[in-house]
Formats: sequence, structure tokens, C-alpha cells
Amino acid sequence: MLSRKMLDGLSEQMNKEIYSGYFYLGMSDYAASANLKGAANWFYVQWKEELGHAKKMLDYVNENGQRAGLKAIDEPPQDFSSAKDLFSRTLAHEKKVTGLIKDLVRLAKAENDKQTCDFLQWFIKEQIEEEATPQGILDKMICAEKDGKGLEELDSQLIARR
Repeated sequence: MLSRKMLDGLSEQMNKEIYSGYFYLGMSDYAASANLKGAANWFYVQWKEELGHAKKMLDYVNENGQRAGLKAIDEPPQDFSSAKDLFSRTLAHEKKVTGLIKDLVRLAKAENDKQTCDFLQWFIKEQIEEEATPQGILDKMICAEKDGKGLEELDSQLIARR
């Protein structure tokens, strides 16, 4: 059974994961409206992935015989200026999420909850990819901007994400 602090922490993180999905769905909407079909697809897939992360946490709480409890989801940003802005905000957001997951690991250690600490290792590993991917896309965008071409090609690569 999870301690009250651990249950509250996991519930809060589940809420953050759902917010992340909402954040990315809004970005997908912006990209689609800006005719960035590849970016729209990339963010749509990211939306589904974040909801999967929330479900993984919910399942873990339920497997421990408890309920996470759902909370209100904050409204995500609505205004973006470019594809570069989208991926810059994505990278910043994922760095924040990494910090939140690390805080949960520290809490699990403080609560002497090895099982939850082990469970959270999947999220720690996942965050490496969650930060590396938008960083790589941003790096490609910077190169594409320097040579004056390539943004369309990059967008066409992003549509391949499933």
C-alpha cells in the first residue's frame, strides 16, 4: 500500500501527465492551422503518449489497491509563433517534467518505498528520450534556418511519427 504522501505525489504527477497531453494537443491544433502537417502529427502522437503515461500511473496506483483521484486540468498555452517556438516550449516542458519525476523518486526514497522507486525508473528513462527528441528537432531547425531551406523537409519527416 502506498503512503498518503506517495499516493498524493503520484496523483499529482498523473494530473501533470494529462496536462502534458492537453498541452501537446493544443500544439497539434496550432501546427495544423499553420499548415505544418508533420508537426501537427508529431504533437498528436505526443498527446497520445502522454495520456499513456498518465494511464501507466493510474494502473500502478490501482494495482496497489488505491485510487489516484482526478483533478482539474489547467488550460494550456494557446498562442505560438512558429514551429521553432513549439519545439522550444516542448523541450522546456519536458525538462520540467523530468524534474517532477526526479522529485517523485526522492519522495519514494524518503518514504522507503522501493517498489515505487523501481516503478518510476521507467519514467526516468523515458524522460531521456522526451528531452532528446525535441532537442534534436530544434537542432535540425537551426541548421535548416541557416541554409534557408529544409524546414519543409523536416516537417515531412515529422509526419512519419507513429
